[in-house]
Amino acid sequence: MHKLARLDQKHVWHPFTQMRDWAKREPIVLARGKGAVLEDVSGKKFLDANASIWTNLHGHNHPKLNAAVQRQLKKVAHTSALGFANEPAALLAERLVKSAKGSLKKVFFSDDGSTALEVALKMSYEFTRRTGRARVPKFLSLEGAYHGDTVGAVSVGHIDLFHKAYGGLLFKSDQVMSPYCYRCPFNRAKAGREDARIGRKCNWECVGKVEAKLKRRKYAAIVVEPRVQGAAGMIAHPEGWLKRIGKAVRASGTQLIADEVMTGFGRTGATFACQKEKVTPDFLCVAKGLTGGYLPMAATLTTQAVFDAFLGEYEEFKTFFHGHSYTGNQLGASAALASLEILHAAESKKKRRRLEKLLRDELQTLWPLACVGDVRQEGLVAGVELVADWRTRKAFPLKAQAGIRVCEAMARRGVLTRPIGNVIPLLPPYCTTTAQLRKMVCALRESVAEVLGGAKV
Repeated sequence: MHKLARLDQKHVWHPFTQMRDWAKREPIVLARGKGAVLEDVSGKKFLDANASIWTNLHGHNHPKLNAAVQRQLKKVAHTSALGFANEPAALLAERLVKSAKGSLKKVFFSDDGSTALEVALKMSYEFTRRTGRARVPKFLSLEGAYHGDTVGAVSVGHIDLFHKAYGGLLFKSDQVMSPYCYRCPFNRAKAGREDARIGRKCNWECVGKVEAKLKRRKYAAIVVEPRVQGAAGMIAHPEGWLKRIGKAVRASGTQLIADEVMTGFGRTGATFACQKEKVTPDFLCVAKGLTGGYLPMAATLTTQAVFDAFLGEYEEFKTFFHGHSYTGNQLGASAALASLEILHAAESKKKRRRLEKLLRDELQTLWPLACVGDVRQEGLVAGVELVADWRTRKAFPLKAQAGIRVCEAMARRGVLTRPIGNVIPLLPPYCTTTAQLRKMVCALRESVAEVLGGAKV
């Protein structure tokens, strides 16, 4: 075992990892990266098939991102945003507002997706109180929601496996039916088919459930991951769901918090997923790909109306009392500015469209496998749901570790991703080549067949 692997097992506590299992095998110790390729300490190369947990947009060791960070390092690495401004953060705020379009005019910087969501919750809560809509504001979110791991973000999450243990720490939020077409009790779609995303006789019962909730009580906001629920299993929402929800939310006077931590910056095909259905939220939370996967940085965009609710005389204490030591960090902002420049370049957009089509074509080769129940794609986000029986959609029990075993087999084939229960995500960096993408899907196909069995009969 490599000495770094031994040190890791001796001292490092990994997130979302059963450390007893971790100690049973030698971990992969990653040391270098270039483009879509990662290399471990022994020199073995791997394809980064989940963009380093959904963060890396343009590839590792990108020359333009490297240069942007290096230029800023020659000036200053970090200064406080408490009482001071800085050039990269100001320029980035302007660029984010232009990218978001519409009524989102103000930007509050923080550190990661959880804190971006926490900022939105606090702002919405206080805005709702100050405008007299509710004395004790409440929040609504979807079944299977995951919005981060800080206490506020966990409070609007609804995945018992992750959140139940902390129930005593949380404020109560309401949940409503998720548009999970593959497992929708009303859906008429046939199992194991490409049309499983929405049934032929769908009556939008999932929208009706949200509308009914909004009529029964006044909420400060509904929190939604637009178009795709990531940690719930890459659940791709049907076309039109977000637009319908947006109308219902506006009619009720509720605010909309869009958690685009995973879906933002081109991942679903548009700069932001909300834009695909022409929905403008009251809060837009971004992180992960904001810096191109280089540095931890997040932002919460909101409206002038929300901003104005916190204006007043000093002694009125209407200030937004929230902040982080690294708010507006110059290195992160510089990387983000370079990432956005690459993202919006015409050639980059064309390459993403080609890659999206190629991914769609390659994913079709997975349908014949007996343990593939559903194949979901939204832009350059894919989720392959593994099932014990494709006819009945019966799920593997978690203790079977079906997803983990398939990902281990993929790693042996030189492709890295991390399962979400029984769902295998594929989120290739935008620089991924045709050959590399085909290898990612081929490794998944061969690994499923090896671990779980072959074709449907």
